[in-house]
Amino acid sequence: MDRLCDEIIQLIFYELHDPTSFTLVSKRFRELSQDPYVRAHYFLTRNGKLHAMYWALGRGRVLTDRVIDILLCSGATLSRYLIQVAIHHYFRTTSHSFIKTTWVRTVPFPVFTYFLKVSSDLYGEIPLAKGEDDGSIFSSFLKESRLPDELKSVSWENVRDVLQDYKFIPFHIKDNLMAQFPLALSIEPRLLPLAVANGFHMDSKYRDFVFRKMFEKPGALVSTEGRVDTIVANVRELRRLDSSMFLSRTVAGEVCMEAKMNELAYAALKKLDQSGDLLFELSTLVEDLIKLFLTTRSITSPSTIAVLRTLYADFPSQDPTVRLVLLLTVFLTSSSSHHERVSSASLKTQLEALGLTPLTKKDIFNVMLNPFIEKFSGIVEYAKVYVGLRSKEVKELLEEVAIKCLEVSCKGKMLKRLVESYPMLRNTIATLVVEKYQLDLDDLPRHEDDDACRVYEARLCRDYCFAKSRGVEMSVDAQDDGGGDDVVMGNENGEGYDEDEEQEQDEQDELSDGEEEIDADGPELGQIGQDSLSTMIHREEMLNRFSRRRSFYGYNYTEITGKMTYPADALQVGKWIKEQFGLRSNITAVFMTHAVINDTLGVYLTYNDVGLTSHVPITLHHFKILARLGRPINWTMLHEIEAGAEFFFSEDDYLNKQPKLKIKTEVKTEVAQSPVPSTSNKAKLDKEIRRPRRTTAATIKSYTVPDSDDDDIAEEAETAWAMHVDAKKRKVESKLQRWIKELSVLLKEEQRKYKEKKKKMEKAAPPDTKVRVAKSEFFKTLASNLRHLRKVDLDQRRALYGPDVADVDFSSEDDDEYQIRNTRSNKRRRIEN
Repeated sequence: MDRLCDEIIQLIFYELHDPTSFTLVSKRFRELSQDPYVRAHYFLTRNGKLHAMYWALGRGRVLTDRVIDILLCSGATLSRYLIQVAIHHYFRTTSHSFIKTTWVRTVPFPVFTYFLKVSSDLYGEIPLAKGEDDGSIFSSFLKESRLPDELKSVSWENVRDVLQDYKFIPFHIKDNLMAQFPLALSIEPRLLPLAVANGFHMDSKYRDFVFRKMFEKPGALVSTEGRVDTIVANVRELRRLDSSMFLSRTVAGEVCMEAKMNELAYAALKKLDQSGDLLFELSTLVEDLIKLFLTTRSITSPSTIAVLRTLYADFPSQDPTVRLVLLLTVFLTSSSSHHERVSSASLKTQLEALGLTPLTKKDIFNVMLNPFIEKFSGIVEYAKVYVGLRSKEVKELLEEVAIKCLEVSCKGKMLKRLVESYPMLRNTIATLVVEKYQLDLDDLPRHEDDDACRVYEARLCRDYCFAKSRGVEMSVDAQDDGGGDDVVMGNENGEGYDEDEEQEQDEQDELSDGEEEIDADGPELGQIGQDSLSTMIHREEMLNRFSRRRSFYGYNYTEITGKMTYPADALQVGKWIKEQFGLRSNITAVFMTHAVINDTLGVYLTYNDVGLTSHVPITLHHFKILARLGRPINWTMLHEIEAGAEFFFSEDDYLNKQPKLKIKTEVKTEVAQSPVPSTSNKAKLDKEIRRPRRTTAATIKSYTVPDSDDDDIAEEAETAWAMHVDAKKRKVESKLQRWIKELSVLLKEEQRKYKEKKKKMEKAAPPDTKVRVAKSEFFKTLASNLRHLRKVDLDQRRALYGPDVADVDFSSEDDDEYQIRNTRSNKRRRIEN
């Protein structure tokens, strides 16, 4: 270290958060740290020119007159707003809640006096009264933005002078003006060059916020005359001043969602599209926006229906998905009516007004298959009258709809109504399910293909509450499921370290919402969603107010439920199948297998007062399927076994199709005292009963004292006691024990596969390389829960036979005989005296 030059030592200083300890290493380091140039450039290097003065004032012990001069000569920013806050804080005249530390009060009074002299030379007379600082002026300008010009106390010229002449810019990350600073640009875009000159940098996430405020619906007191031209002029001006300030697809989609309630903003957006000021085609955006409502609950809202019809009228599209969405706006209104059914003539009038006629059989099929269509009588009547379907064609159509509804998990009500109206569909469904959807191990991906097993999904009993985008729910050719540094402050250190971590986490939370999509070949046009402009503005205002938990505030129940992909009172298809065909039918068994794969067993294993009698049986075949896919075991299956579920190898066992083995599942209670057999049955008992070991026989106590003439009596007594002891050891296996035995075999198979996979990877890996092989989720859950099941069985046997019952291993290959493992005695080492 002594051989290093002073420049290298300075670089080491600049990398330390608190170089105090480093300065105590040697006299040379301490003398170097006293250099005003080193101290000034320490703050400039770590915090930048924009924030160097703020952090220097927070380290008052190292601040001197010379350090202040070097900071200003080196380009450090000193705004009048910073001076006013420093004076208020030092003399305790006005409280600024965003500063929680001693900050400038650590500066010696002579140094602070020099700081005031320098500030006076820069800006002359500095207003210090409460409410006269530059921050208060800027806040008033933002608060009065919605008022008419004659009622405003602060004009844009006042704000212009504050930015241009007095270098106004927020300097603390927790200052409320930090988040509100971009709002001024939406009110007066002419302030952007002045803000940039003061060190302002527009972040992409705040860019959308600026344009949202531009298109925001004005208050009741604000005149709407010339509002459209003002919005267009502001957008163009911002684009001219900064090429990165462009209107994104995200904001444009939000404006379109307010086409009815904010007509001026929507008109301005269309004018910008006609003049070519947008970086995208508005017609394409509207088309993509309408597609978002194909399978979301918001399409049932009358306000959403009105918006979609307005957008379609202004931007007609030939896309089949867009056409289907508009058809749904008509048929959903008729099917959801609680009064008289809408006539076919009225439906035709609405369809003709939207330009959707004539309809085809495929249109009727797609409409009936939508998750939110639950009544079909009005649609069928329209198909008969205006589509020209005959009775035979109607039955064929309804049969196709019923078959396809089996894969749409939330269409239980539609299936129920179809079968009630057309009973012949019940046999069709029963036949098709067994022929088309029955799964075996050979139908699943190979267990070596981890990627295929991870994404595999059964076609029935899907989880519609947390559905993935699969593209199979609708029979439509085209579908679309979709749908840096801080603004002012850079990275901070010292007392703002925790604040930076929180700010960075907040930014990650905002970006995780999917508001924008970065395109490497072009600008960030962003993604579109179903939220309106007013909703997003309100959400951002709440986020700024409660920035500590950004992901919690700003969402209400209506917004969340509107994006759900299933009706509010949906009936699951699997539940209807169980009620219609019973618990132990081949159709229900097929659905049960699909539910095990998709982990949607709530319909079949829901616990109630009835108990296991209302459950569909689980089988060993279900566990083998999970083992093949490497997926965890649902806790309800294990709870079923613990509660006394009957053991079956497969569905064939309880369907009585191909019985493999008759299993005794009842537990026989122990007989208190066995009868003494006669001599004539001695030979028969010797064959049927295993003779006890000598050690066991030696422990048998008998109160009969035989003499030389009573050998037969002694032998009979010995045999009786042997039967009694052997009966306690030989017991009929219970249901739980049978499950433990078969699952133990399955666990051994998983262990064998794991070892083979590990050996294969070790062989392919370079020498002396430690290979780590991850166990499958099935392996881990089975191993842990099998230990629990063994403990439950041991507790049950101890409660039945006493605390000294033997620990039996049920993993033996013999079906009738089990190895008895006596508890290991505690052997202590003898200590000789």
